[in-house]
Amino acid sequence: MASTKNPDSKKIKKFVELNKKHKSDLEPSKLFSHLRKGDKSALSQAITLTESSKEKDQEKAKQLIQKCLKYSGKSIRIGITGVPGVGKSTFIEAFGKYITSQNKKVAVLAIDPSSEITHGSILGDKTRMVHLSNDPKAYIRPTASSGSLGGVAKRTRENILLCEAAGFEIILVETVGVGQSETAVHSMTDFFLLLMLSAAGDELQGIKRGIMEMADAVVINKADGDNIKRANLAKAQFKNALHLFPAKESKWIPQTETVSSLENKNMDKIWKMICSFESSARKNGWLFENRKNQQVYWMHEAIKNALTESFYADQKIQGELKKLTDQIIKNEITSHEAARIITDNFKNGKKKI
Repeated sequence: MASTKNPDSKKIKKFVELNKKHKSDLEPSKLFSHLRKGDKSALSQAITLTESSKEKDQEKAKQLIQKCLKYSGKSIRIGITGVPGVGKSTFIEAFGKYITSQNKKVAVLAIDPSSEITHGSILGDKTRMVHLSNDPKAYIRPTASSGSLGGVAKRTRENILLCEAAGFEIILVETVGVGQSETAVHSMTDFFLLLMLSAAGDELQGIKRGIMEMADAVVINKADGDNIKRANLAKAQFKNALHLFPAKESKWIPQTETVSSLENKNMDKIWKMICSFESSARKNGWLFENRKNQQVYWMHEAIKNALTESFYADQKIQGELKKLTDQIIKNEITSHEAARIITDNFKNGKKKI
């Protein structure tokens, strides 16, 4: 007699079992245990957990971060930014490979720009850094910016802690290179590297003063072939420009250097520069003091984000926003007055809207 069992029942049962296993793997204690062993798969799961907007996941992420705290802070955190077309991904791959050749573990947190319309992201850093992504001592995590602060993913700071707990000694944070992302990345890293091209005069005109002030090093990329002379000229011009800025609290004097990411030229000089900075900053106490200040800064940013989310999630506020928007469009009220009304209503929670 033919079996009456549903042929799909085994598949369903297997799916349910795999789903249960996946949920079990996401339990903070189990995830933490694998993370501490340097399991990159567990690290990816942990980062996915921190980036989830689900309340249950957020609670688990909070527990996991708490477990990781005492194992964090031992890395050197390096922010990398640069103008479009400067070759950030190529540089990061070449530099990352040099770091791993020094028997160090490097994690790259690359912030991909998200579309403001679809909120989609290319997330192509792993395809652009093929050799580094296959390096057992390296980990690359592209994260969509999703329109958060200056294009920087909300959870990047927590992701840094997770990478440190997983044993990564060097953390590279690549910025989108637009808006306020440079400021945000500067506020979560120790050393800030500005990658530039050799058209020094034009670049000096276009670069924001604030970004130049943040830079601990200006590195001229693509110093190869016929471009070497122009790159050296740019190096000299940036060196002169850096002397115009106030002295840094870290006591570090910003430096300039040329590199060729394609030819792996001068990567050793960049590494020695960063090691020298770290040694000096640890010795004079600035590194520790700066990280404390950064933690306070990000507490305030977290408060701002939480209040903003709470504000826009309020259904009464949503209704009032629609009314006020209509009034603004009809020219019945100014934008400033509308903002005052709705924020007053939010502050006075008992007041009926």
